[in-house]
Amino acid sequence: MANCIEHSRPVYLRRPSLFSYIAQMFALRRQRMHLAELSDEQLKDVGLTREAADAEARRKAWDAPQYWLS
Repeated sequence: MANCIEHSRPVYLRRPSLFSYIAQMFALRRQRMHLAELSDEQLKDVGLTREAADAEARRKAWDAPQYWLS
């Protein structure tokens, strides 16, 4: 019977830099603006209504789940 020894290193999570956080917020804002520019047919293809897309586009850049910004 074979023995298996696993070696692993601890995972060190680095806190994102302020620049990285701001860049992600700008990217999120850009994505939301692109969402608002989609036609009704394109929104239907992805399963969204015009009202839902407009509501998402109006949200502030910092109004996002934490896992979106990590």
